[in-house]
Amino acid sequence: MTTGKTAPRRLSIFGSTGSIGRNTLNVVEHLGGRDSFEISVLTGNGNVELLARQAKAWGARLAVTASDRHYESLKSALSGSGIAVASGKSGLMEAADREADWVMAAIVGTAGLAPTLAAARRGADIALANKECLVSAGDLFFKAIREGGGRLLPVDSEHNAIFQVLEENQRHAIERVVLTASGGPFRTASLKEMAGVTAETARAHPNWSMGLKISIDSASMFNKALEMIEARHLFSLTPEQIEVIIHPQSIIHSMVGYTDGSVLAQLGAPDMRTAIGYALSFPRRPNLPIERLDFAKLARLDFEAPDELRFPALRLARLAMTRGGVQGAVLNGAKEVALEAFIEGRLPFLAMAEITERVMDDLAGLPPAAEMDDVFAADRQARQRAADLMKLEIAG
Repeated sequence: MTTGKTAPRRLSIFGSTGSIGRNTLNVVEHLGGRDSFEISVLTGNGNVELLARQAKAWGARLAVTASDRHYESLKSALSGSGIAVASGKSGLMEAADREADWVMAAIVGTAGLAPTLAAARRGADIALANKECLVSAGDLFFKAIREGGGRLLPVDSEHNAIFQVLEENQRHAIERVVLTASGGPFRTASLKEMAGVTAETARAHPNWSMGLKISIDSASMFNKALEMIEARHLFSLTPEQIEVIIHPQSIIHSMVGYTDGSVLAQLGAPDMRTAIGYALSFPRRPNLPIERLDFAKLARLDFEAPDELRFPALRLARLAMTRGGVQGAVLNGAKEVALEAFIEGRLPFLAMAEITERVMDDLAGLPPAAEMDDVFAADRQARQRAADLMKLEIAG
């Protein structure tokens, strides 16, 4: 009897040039590289040079830039390689239609919604690093997962931690989940100090290496607010079951508390490859070159309650969950517009939450989403209302 070689798993990486995408390729290389995996699609945005290098190194079938204006540059960079090239929204949808067993969904923002939803409907396992899929369209996204028959594997370190310690046969006994947060660069800053921060100071995360927008979201704790809404959808929780605790060392990534008083926690060095590797190898644990914890050197783990006066995004997350409907999409759309304005120096740091809350209040009456067009419509209205409010602020 002869045994054939196992066919390589087909992977697509949406957002391969970002930090999640680069770490994913690092994990894939460590777990066997091209001998064990076949890269079907790589997508990026403006970093065409890196995207082209990745596509050539991995022999991707298709490379996509989300920006139409970078199409010619990518096409030129991959000329003669035999790698297909596409761009824009249509290119991302083409990427979603390509056959892949496992899709890393790491496109930042609402641009990742449609292609990730399409890949889920096709039946691929979705390694989810795009927050907007669940924050803006959680119910629709889970419907697509059910219809497609694939698995949803959370990659955010906090949700991945919960995924690891949440015992499926004990779901009836889940009392709470505790999302940990480092507190970011302004954990001990006063309101007065936070009022004058710039994008450059806000991007300096103490523990994680991330992109500009994600780093600033972490500094304002909007990142944690979105994670609260994600957790509700991922683990079928009520808003009251979701807690946030500040944990500056970022060693405990999250915890699950049960009705018998037990609390199970997942610990590890702050390295995204742990979560990526777990999602890629699930249900088996891979062997990864991650720093091992030395508890004697750690000596202590600190915790403190978050201050919602300085970090009002947490309160807005609870408001969105309580209201339901498309309030998650409204929160995210308004926040993204406010974030862009802050980065460009047109809006103070603390005003991001103020603008977001005003938009949420103004659009609290929008009906629930029956299809994706309803989500996109709520997102557009939120963005437009946020832009209008900022114009009024400047004019005033």
